[in-house]
Amino acid sequence: MKSVFTLTLLLGSSLLHAADWPHWRGPNRDGTAPHANPPLEWSASKNVKWKVNIPGEGSATPIVWGNRVFTTSAIPTDKLPENPVEPHPEDRTIPPKNIYDFTVFCFDADTGQQLWKQVACSKQPPSGRHKTNTFAAGSPTTDGQRLYVSFGSLGVYCYDLEGNFIWKRDLGTMRTRRGWGEASTPLLQGDSLIVPWDQEDQSKVFVLDAATGKTRWEKKRDEPTGWATPAAVEFNGRTQLILNGTNRVRSYDLKTGELIWQAGGMTVNAIPTPIIHNNVAYVMSGYTGSMALAIPLSAEGDITDSDTILWKHTRSTPYVPSPIIVDDQIYFTASNTSVLTSLDLQTGKPIFGPERIGELGNVYASPVATDDRLYLTGRDGTTVVIEPGKELKILAVNHLGEPVDASPAIVGDRLYLRSASSLFCIEE
Repeated sequence: MKSVFTLTLLLGSSLLHAADWPHWRGPNRDGTAPHANPPLEWSASKNVKWKVNIPGEGSATPIVWGNRVFTTSAIPTDKLPENPVEPHPEDRTIPPKNIYDFTVFCFDADTGQQLWKQVACSKQPPSGRHKTNTFAAGSPTTDGQRLYVSFGSLGVYCYDLEGNFIWKRDLGTMRTRRGWGEASTPLLQGDSLIVPWDQEDQSKVFVLDAATGKTRWEKKRDEPTGWATPAAVEFNGRTQLILNGTNRVRSYDLKTGELIWQAGGMTVNAIPTPIIHNNVAYVMSGYTGSMALAIPLSAEGDITDSDTILWKHTRSTPYVPSPIIVDDQIYFTASNTSVLTSLDLQTGKPIFGPERIGELGNVYASPVATDDRLYLTGRDGTTVVIEPGKELKILAVNHLGEPVDASPAIVGDRLYLRSASSLFCIEE
């Protein structure tokens, strides 16, 4: 099987370590781990190198740089705020009455020993959250010099890798759809930190100077609440910043904020992160409908329903999980189920599926892949390992015994899994 792990996402002058996992979707920001060889099989007791408890709640994917693993959590306290938050009349959730410690953790990758933790802030959450969401859902990101963490309405924070505070930004308060809470992960591109801010009031995207946190530009967006993490790529001498959205998928010039292209057709709650491969953006959504678009980076203007779009697929696309590309196929789940489809990357024609993986339940985590294995983790902690190819072939079924919503991280011979209460390092 030929390798497709060609690095198409350039990070300016920053050095991207393929042996690390600096972003929730990995070193290539597409869920792939070049040349990695994590275990095929494990359980709650087999091939567990270490396991540590993480207090509070969080569904952030752990990220890895060198010998350090970073993640976040929102830890409830018994303290009460002086001025309690009141729910918005349109919310279907109620804010907790108590204050939470919004915390950043750093662990030793070899032993699981806690190296440091920092409480970014101690505040009452600004709203409630969906029963499947957490108050620490956005994942950290790093360039190997600084660590960036967004707690959304409670601030964006920057630390060095020793845990020393560098800067903080307050970008305001989000009002999310039905009070379901926040979840987007910031994106680091070169020396810019991109923070998506789609909500029920005025949606925006912020581009901050990564070193100082100062705003380079911000742009209003005609979008309802979104939970998508952006993608970015160098193309024809400029960097495109691509954001999924219910009304439009849009590409902006990262330097100026100029709109390059846009395409309608996504469903409500467009969550999956776009994948960039061979100068094509693959964008999907799958709540109360299905849509997948293959859009060339050479597009310009409004290309909705135009011949510029390379192909369109309108069946069994993902709601929360993002898709993944291995070789010349793109794989994705139907909504949040274990029904898997694979399309030909060039034509968009089905290769197999929709086909149910009987050993797997519902899925929130995005799939990850090595050169010859595809890992899909269900919400009950079951991970099914599949051999990429023209038919669905299951290699192993692994039961962790704890619920998992965070996407896995793969580094070398290790796989990191964040459950509802623990962080696991899986290694033979």
